[in-house]
Amino acid sequence: MKALAKLDRIAVLVSVGHHRVSGVSCYSRNDAAALEIARSLAKQHGAQLEVVHAGDASNPALTDYLALGAPRIDVLACGDSDDAAALLAERLRGVPLVLTGTRAEGAYDTGMLPYRLADALGYALIDSALDLSMDDDRLVVTQFLPKGFRRSVDAALPAVVAVHPQAAVTPRYAYARAVAGTIEPQRTAPARDANAGAWQIGPVQRKPIKLVAAEKRSGHARMMTATTTESRGGNVVIEGSSVEKAQAILGYLREHRLIDY
Repeated sequence: MKALAKLDRIAVLVSVGHHRVSGVSCYSRNDAAALEIARSLAKQHGAQLEVVHAGDASNPALTDYLALGAPRIDVLACGDSDDAAALLAERLRGVPLVLTGTRAEGAYDTGMLPYRLADALGYALIDSALDLSMDDDRLVVTQFLPKGFRRSVDAALPAVVAVHPQAAVTPRYAYARAVAGTIEPQRTAPARDANAGAWQIGPVQRKPIKLVAAEKRSGHARMMTATTTESRGGNVVIEGSSVEKAQAILGYLREHRLIDY
């Protein structure tokens, strides 16, 4: 695809997350960081900022993005069985720079949307971005790497950039901006996901936490255990009432400090 050298439009994709404790719908912190970076770039280069959401326009969490600096949010109606990547690709054709978070918070959570969107648009994809700047009509991205490493990536526009949660920006909430901004539902043709029937959507089930006693033996003793069949101790409680058996389990948990009562 022919490169679009001029940065005249910047699009930010925002999603709806869920509070970790209450489960109430709220803005995604990762997408809020992408929005803050896009606002800074748009101000520096005089570009038009476009904020796009694929979902329900009546979701109250979208108002938070207005308070974080989005002047307007274009909402593409998208249900659980619709292909969000196809809807967004149709809306974003011709936009030279698209920013998004690495993954949603409490929605589909697969992290595949930036990749599918870049593939549908034919754009370059840069993930785990910490900082963005423009140098001689080229995009310069500081990319996050494991173990604290960083690297600078140089790319030509158009591009899709997935912003890392540790991006060094601080979004600021202002109620006045929430009142002044607008949420605009857009008319779009339905794009059904062919694989929607294979997915099951439901609440996350919390996995039980296994209580494991801390290993107090030396390294030599652990190596000997791995090479021999010696018994590691323990008690088998068969006789006695249910109260006595419960007392034996409780005594073990207290001995190894797995409980504090």
